[in-house]
Amino acid sequence: MAKFKLKPPRRRAKRYSTVSTSHHSYNNLLKDQTVTRPHQVWCSDLSRIVYRGTLWYIATIEDLFTRQIIAQRMGKRHDSHLVLATLQQALATGCQPQLFHSDQGNEFMAQRCTDYLEQRGIQVSVSDVASPWQNGCMESFFGRFKHELGDLDRFDSPGEMIEAIYHHIHYYNHHRIHTALKMPPATFAAKTFSDNGLHVWGT
Repeated sequence: MAKFKLKPPRRRAKRYSTVSTSHHSYNNLLKDQTVTRPHQVWCSDLSRIVYRGTLWYIATIEDLFTRQIIAQRMGKRHDSHLVLATLQQALATGCQPQLFHSDQGNEFMAQRCTDYLEQRGIQVSVSDVASPWQNGCMESFFGRFKHELGDLDRFDSPGEMIEAIYHHIHYYNHHRIHTALKMPPATFAAKTFSDNGLHVWGT
C-alpha cells in the first residue's frame, strides 16, 4: 500500500446507484440460498469514483463464498457495456456461478446482460428496490475500499489512478485480512479449492 500512499480519508465517499426501468422482472433468489461452496453465487455492483472533477465508474464481481473479487472493470460510463465486460472477464477464468446477484440498476437489467447470463444457464437474482443490504457483501466492499483509497486527486494522471485502484483490489484479494475469513480471500479460496479438489484460479 505504501507505493500509492493508500491512506483512509476522514469521510467516506457516497455510493452511486440507479433504479431499473427495464421490462425484465426478477426476484431475490439469494435470500433462499445457503452458500456452501465457491462459484455458487457471484455478487456484483457498480460504484462511482470522482477523479479531478471527472466521474469514473467501477464494476466488480465478488464470489460470495470466498469474498474474492474475481473481476473488475473501469470506465467513464455506467452502462450495460461496462457490466457485460466485467462478466466476460469473470467467466474467462473458466468458472461459472449458479446464481448472479445484483441490484436492479438499468446496467444490470439490460437485456444484453440478462440474456448473456441466462444463455449460459446462470440464474439472475436481484435485490428489492431500495434495499442495498440485500447485496451487503458489495456494499461492505465498496464502503471500505473507497475509505482506504482516500483522495484520488493526489494521483498525477488517470492511468496512475486506475493502476492504484487495481493494485488495491489485488491487495484486498491477496494480503488484506478479511474479518469474516480470518485470512485474505485468495488464501481462503486456495485452501478451499485445494481441500475439495476444485478449480483454482488467480492464486
